[in-house]
Formats: sequence, C-alpha cells, structure tokens
Amino acid sequence: TVVLDRIDVHYQPGHGFTSMGETKEADGKFFISDNKFSKDRFLPVGPLHPETAQMIDISGDKMKLVADHSVLSEPHDSIVVRRDIIKTRQVYNMDEFPNAVKDPKDSGVFRDGKKVTVKLTGQAPAYSMPEFTVKKGDEVTIILTNHDKVEDLTHGFAIPKHDINFIV
Repeated sequence: TVVLDRIDVHYQPGHGFTSMGETKEADGKFFISDNKFSKDRFLPVGPLHPETAQMIDISGDKMKLVADHSVLSEPHDSIVVRRDIIKTRQVYNMDEFPNAVKDPKDSGVFRDGKKVTVKLTGQAPAYSMPEFTVKKGDEVTIILTNHDKVEDLTHGFAIPKHDINFIV
C-alpha cells in the first residue's frame, strides 16, 4: 500500500466509508469521514452537540474536501451510493404494516386487564380520537397510523406530563 496524499479532518474520525463500498461496484471515488467531535464549529443546541461528516474526493492523486456539514451525534453507518439505484417512495403503503389502523372507524381504546391498546389514525391536523383516557397504572400501547397522502407533511403527537412527544 502506498500513501499518495493525506488531508486533515475535524476532529476525531470515528467511522469511515467509501462510495459504493458496501456493494459489488465499489468505485473508489469518495471517502466519508464521520467525526466524533466538532468542538467550537457549531453553536450548542443542547446537551449533545452536532458532530461532523466530511466527504473527500479520493479519485485522483490529490484528495479534495468536497462536503463538510453537521450531523446528529455519534454518526454511524454512512453509505454513499449512486442516486440511480435508490428507489424512493413519497407515501408509505399501509399494507406493509401489520398493525396499521387502516380505517378511522377502527379507532378505540381496547382493554385487557391492565393492558390497554389505543388505536387511532392521524390526518393532519386531526386525529380520529382527539383524546382518550386510561387508568393510572395501566400499561398503554398506542398504535397511531398516519393517513396523510401528501409527501413531507408532518404533525406532532404528545402526551402532556409524561414527556412523550414525536413527529407523525
């Protein structure tokens, strides 16, 4: 092995990946350095600070930094593939999810002793059940199925006083 060039990255490389490196068509064009610390590069946004991922062109005799951006804490398992092999969906197919609540009429609170299952649907900005009540000490499972048919439309779901909130 011969080292042709080197390039500095910020600050501590944690994981490295090459373009198409997890396929039979590895091309040796790019290298991703997922770095564990980004001290003083970004404003603090909470207890965990952003980390960095840097893309380096390694196709020639000289390496060149071509992308440098923040990522969520502890970046892992980056993968670089050609865009023509990615088959995206704009809206999920509910038939692929066995627990999906396919019809808002199937919404409800179902009790089996202290185990309670709440099934509901959401279609921004409303839910099939705007509220539900359970007893203190119940073990509650919530199955929430998003019925939106529009791409990139999200709304929130929260259970006040229980520190539960997420994007639907």
